[in-house]
Amino acid sequence: MMANRKGFFPQRIIKGPAQLTLLRFSVIKWIMDPSEQEKRTPWLHVLPCRGQPRLRLFCFPYAGASATVFYHWPRGLPPGVEVWAVQLPGRGARFRERPFCRLEELLDDLLPALLPGLCEPFVFFGHSMGALLAFETTRRLRRLGAALPVRLLVSARPPPALPPARAPIHQLADPEFLEELRFIGGTPEEAMDNPELMKLVLPSVRADFALVETYAYQDEPPLTTPITACGGVSDKRVPRNLLEGWRVETVGAFTLELFPGGHFYLNTDKQALLARLGQILVPGEG
Repeated sequence: MMANRKGFFPQRIIKGPAQLTLLRFSVIKWIMDPSEQEKRTPWLHVLPCRGQPRLRLFCFPYAGASATVFYHWPRGLPPGVEVWAVQLPGRGARFRERPFCRLEELLDDLLPALLPGLCEPFVFFGHSMGALLAFETTRRLRRLGAALPVRLLVSARPPPALPPARAPIHQLADPEFLEELRFIGGTPEEAMDNPELMKLVLPSVRADFALVETYAYQDEPPLTTPITACGGVSDKRVPRNLLEGWRVETVGAFTLELFPGGHFYLNTDKQALLARLGQILVPGEG
């Protein structure tokens, strides 16, 4: 059993004493078996590219997710698009590292690992929490006078200046926090019903929610980088009118892309998303 390439959790949860032992072994192997890319920099997984790399796509995961969300993306993108998936502390081979609870602290550590890879034309993609990370990383790069992405793709996230619509949950006791996770969705029911597995992953999930819920938007001039806002047509948490709010964050071009599905459309209709991203990233070849 391998780690779920669609998120943080193993792909299939099985029950019974023998199966639980297998599950423990699989999770431990998943935690302890870093790839060659992780050995070079734990922050970034550079995925095999079809053809000669000519554009780098940096992908920032949603709350509770890992770089594995993006592991199958290269096969759905045009040749030459090289996926660099961001791996945050507290998951995967970085399981034993303390996850970040504050965005500014995370960026302080992420930027030194990211900067050496910004030598080719690059694009940022972030989903939900990842959209916030991608946006603030871009603004931090601008303050440093560093290279900026040629496009910022923000997915399933309200505009950063908008106050939160829901009360924070990161300080709730575990039972209440788990109920909120059920309501939000995106976590397999089998995982939610497995206390031992949830005990392993809950600290990083809680830290991700703390990072988002303590975020304070600071007024800055709009970016010059074009922004494309993406979302699911049936996403009630981030409907079209909220995605439109990203328009004020750039003086460059703004476009809106909607896909079948809800908040986690990138998992349920990945093929449609990657086909359209290919057209955006490499016009005429996607």
